[in-house]
Amino acid sequence: MAFALIMSLVIGWRIGEILLSRRNEKWLLAHGAVEYGKGHYPFMVALHVLFIISVIVEYSLQQTTSYSSILIVCFMLLLALKTWPIASLGKFWCTKIYRIPGLPLIIRGPYAYIKHPNYMIVAAEIAVLPLAFRLYDTAIVFTVLNAIMLAIRIRDENSALRM
Repeated sequence: MAFALIMSLVIGWRIGEILLSRRNEKWLLAHGAVEYGKGHYPFMVALHVLFIISVIVEYSLQQTTSYSSILIVCFMLLLALKTWPIASLGKFWCTKIYRIPGLPLIIRGPYAYIKHPNYMIVAAEIAVLPLAFRLYDTAIVFTVLNAIMLAIRIRDENSALRM
């Protein structure tokens, strides 16, 4: 029951992020934004979709349905915390990398303290969600894959931010 509820929340949250991102993408493009990092984006999408599938499959295959209430609370706090960088960027938040030439960088909210707060939160989510349900294989594999993806993504985003 807890697993189905949490996964429904995760999937609903991700769909909400995609819808918000698409709306913001239209606004960004209408205001002259340039996209960066197009080459890695399909791999990032695949990574996140496969992560959710892996969580569901590994949970379905394991012998126990135990979970850590503390880690579930931590995961929920991470979801809540993720609203801070998203809200701070407002219409500039998108799952793709866009930059409107000539506009200054946003340095409010968590961006006043950390360069890529959203990525830190996502990295924690990818570790904490499977660990909450004792899905160690998914936690390890996708934490490593996400670290590789973020190394590429942050490089591309930093290039865009210098423009």
